[in-house]
Amino acid sequence: MPALTKLAVALVQAAPAWHDAAANRALFDRALEPLAAKADLVVLPEMLSTGFTMRSRQVAETMDGPTVAWLREKARGLGAAVTGSVVIEDAGRVYNRQLWVDGDGEVLAYDKRHLFRVAGEHEHYAAGDERVVARLGEWRILLCVCYDLRFPVWLRCQGDYDALLCVANWPAARQMAWNTLLRARAIENLCYAVAVNRVGVDGNDVAYRGGSAVYDPQGQALVEVFDEAMVAMATLDLDAVREQRRAFPAWQDADRFEVQT
Repeated sequence: MPALTKLAVALVQAAPAWHDAAANRALFDRALEPLAAKADLVVLPEMLSTGFTMRSRQVAETMDGPTVAWLREKARGLGAAVTGSVVIEDAGRVYNRQLWVDGDGEVLAYDKRHLFRVAGEHEHYAAGDERVVARLGEWRILLCVCYDLRFPVWLRCQGDYDALLCVANWPAARQMAWNTLLRARAIENLCYAVAVNRVGVDGNDVAYRGGSAVYDPQGQALVEVFDEAMVAMATLDLDAVREQRRAFPAWQDADRFEVQT
């Protein structure tokens, strides 16, 4: 892939149907149609095909299933990387798996590390144990799913990424925490924080306000969108990350540590 230092990102904030993967693929088809040749990266929500469900075995697909095939088709058609999480069964276990599909249809997978105990997610899904950094041009992008955002040690930049990308179903009841934590992760890691949350009310009567956003390495909002289903665009500049790290080299004073999985 040629050098790519400015990244056009599309945040797809939507209200997915409950447990209806076909309807959700059609929903996102309509949302993505205008994005051809306009985005380098398209970001969809967590559990994009089902909503945030604990009926993991009932709704799970495989890596050979229709939603992964659909993501490959969308990425090739848009000529862009497309990402979001899907309920995936793999080797007898079920994961909340973030899939990163590049413009050639190649798939990179990150299994959500921190499972949301309050909703019992840890009882229905297996946790991942590996951080995953995707590449797009010169960009290094750390993948992250929802509740992971509350764990800064797991997400701490150790010189290995330029942007943090979080997909979520983060309830409106904790909206302030969502946007505050995103901004904090951007500031402390001197990186962009790119995040998509859903809107609407899910099948468990949980309400969502969105708050999909892009924050720059100083915590300034390039875009923040609330309450409505929409596609928001932002352009990320890799030189801005490099300059902020040069001008304010807090990373040089960071504590050294190892994460035990």
